[in-house]
Amino acid sequence: MKIAYLLASLAAVAGLAHAAPPAKNFFESPQYKNAKLSPSGRYIALGLGDHEQRDAYVVLDTETLGIVGGGRLPDYDVDDIRWVNDTRLVYTVVDRNAAWGDTRFAPGLYSVSRDGKERRQLVEHRGMQFTTGTLIKSRLEPWNTFLLDEDGAQDSEIIYLQRPVWSGKSDYEIERTELIQLNIATQQSSSITHPGVARSWLLDHKGQPSVLVSLKDGQETIHYRQANGEWRAIASQSAYGILDEGLAPIGFYDDKRLLVKTRKKGDKAALYLMNLATGKIDGEPLVSMADFDFEGEMVYSKKRLAGIHYLSDARSSIWFDPALQAAQKEIDRQIAGLTNIVTPPAQPETNWLLVASYSDRQPTFYSLYNSKTHELKGIGGAHPDIKPAEMGQQDMVKYRARDGMEIPAWLTLPAKGGKKLPMVVMVHGGPYVRGNAWGWDAEGQFLASRGYAVLAPEFRGSTGFGLKLFSAGMKQWGLKMQDDIADSVKWAVEKGIADPERICIMGASYGGYATLMGLVNDPNLYRCGVSYMAVTDIPMLYDSGMAVLSDLPDDYRAYGVPMLVGDLEQDAAQFVATSPLKQAERIKRPLLLAHGIDDHRVPFTHFSKMRSALEKAKADAEFAAYAGEGHGWSTLKTRLDFWSKVENFLDKHIGQEQK
Repeated sequence: MKIAYLLASLAAVAGLAHAAPPAKNFFESPQYKNAKLSPSGRYIALGLGDHEQRDAYVVLDTETLGIVGGGRLPDYDVDDIRWVNDTRLVYTVVDRNAAWGDTRFAPGLYSVSRDGKERRQLVEHRGMQFTTGTLIKSRLEPWNTFLLDEDGAQDSEIIYLQRPVWSGKSDYEIERTELIQLNIATQQSSSITHPGVARSWLLDHKGQPSVLVSLKDGQETIHYRQANGEWRAIASQSAYGILDEGLAPIGFYDDKRLLVKTRKKGDKAALYLMNLATGKIDGEPLVSMADFDFEGEMVYSKKRLAGIHYLSDARSSIWFDPALQAAQKEIDRQIAGLTNIVTPPAQPETNWLLVASYSDRQPTFYSLYNSKTHELKGIGGAHPDIKPAEMGQQDMVKYRARDGMEIPAWLTLPAKGGKKLPMVVMVHGGPYVRGNAWGWDAEGQFLASRGYAVLAPEFRGSTGFGLKLFSAGMKQWGLKMQDDIADSVKWAVEKGIADPERICIMGASYGGYATLMGLVNDPNLYRCGVSYMAVTDIPMLYDSGMAVLSDLPDDYRAYGVPMLVGDLEQDAAQFVATSPLKQAERIKRPLLLAHGIDDHRVPFTHFSKMRSALEKAKADAEFAAYAGEGHGWSTLKTRLDFWSKVENFLDKHIGQEQK
């Protein structure tokens, strides 16, 4: 797709097609994804999604866009792609035809030459030795070895991997996370020595492991690796709950200063510089925002900090490099109306920059920009079948809760607009996370394309909007957090956005819990509910529910859950009143309840017990259980089946014919 064609399609935001776009346009694998420039900028690697065959990858010459290399595996899909150096890449694989319960968190890892002719397996698959028949070495890292979230130096054969180590109590409780240095040429590996029980790692601006966060008894300690290789503790704090002065290491400014996120002043967390020698934090922030906590990632080029990609309502960038600042300005002029995220190569030898463009109506589209000639050439988009003219407008709004607290929310309206619309309240999971950001969202836009207004409140307890909003959610499951959701509905009705007779509440995980509690607490507000992967009984969080391989260790249940949700003994009466399982007889509105049988974060027992209680109460409920699926729908087949059920359910209870 050419840039001119893309801009023309964005301009055509009038006139909807008669038929709603098919569901697969929203929920199939992105066609182009994970675009990465090589260290020199001479090549670009892209993931290629394909719903008819395995996802692949391709390497293009940035000057000519000619194909340099690429590949596809017969039994697995190429997933995350990284450059190790300018001649070799690594990629993980998944099986998009298999549900979560069949993948067992074992992606495997491969290295490949730029031209795709030499491929080596680096990490084994769980329970088997998978072979591709092409130059596979016999020595493989164990299956529980994963790519680190950050890129390394990209100037040698060395990469860094993380390896979760289980406690032995179950298959899903992580005791610690080790950092592994791997030479992809020799396949020799070694563990990075460190103090404490490792929780997470951070590489510096030169791609070397330099920060370790350890965890013990609800306390985390931040360690810095000095030039002599020794680790030094630079901060210690509570790992959970309310952190007025808590520190989060974000990246490196240079050899002497660490970038940390903290609430040194006021309600919002900002980005500060910390002197690594003294531990002193600057008095004024480097980056701060009036309405948002800082969230972002560092952009390094030539082994120095070139800029910062950060998130406010939408994503944006700050550039310390004047040339990149000028390039951003010209790109924004040429692709007006979109958010354009620019990424330079790590060690540039060309003038090409990677551009990822998007809006609320436009899914991500990749381009290359030449900072010398100002040429901009399109590569391709994540969802090319999505037509911006058929998508709805998304805006951030704010409303007052009943106690006066200001709550942010995301409102997406159908492309044709309208008043007194049928509305779906989308409740985010977590709940102690940020729910959304401005940009194209498959689920919200799918519902908007069917004529629904979609309102997604960032209720108290949500992160990213300041300490006051977050801390007000402590131990408020089913209480003030629930009131915030109800108050968002009342706001939408008062503003004439929503038809009070056609409102449905919907959500997954904690959002599924809040959906059930919405039907319990506020049956007059909601005509129906869609709850999936839902927590249905709070006490089950303590004995079977919140352990998952990726991010929730035993320590979280011992210290985090009591602080955030409540104490099992002291808050027992509250848990009875705020657990949907104990209140199932009060659910009188139609309900669609769905769950993955292999869900290990919110185990299937939450669903099965709730189903039994609803059946006993003779509730108007539909049920869907997906074999092999976990905490999220991993296959296109499941996604299409589930969202087809959602579409039919909503149409039946709040659709146009119900007016």
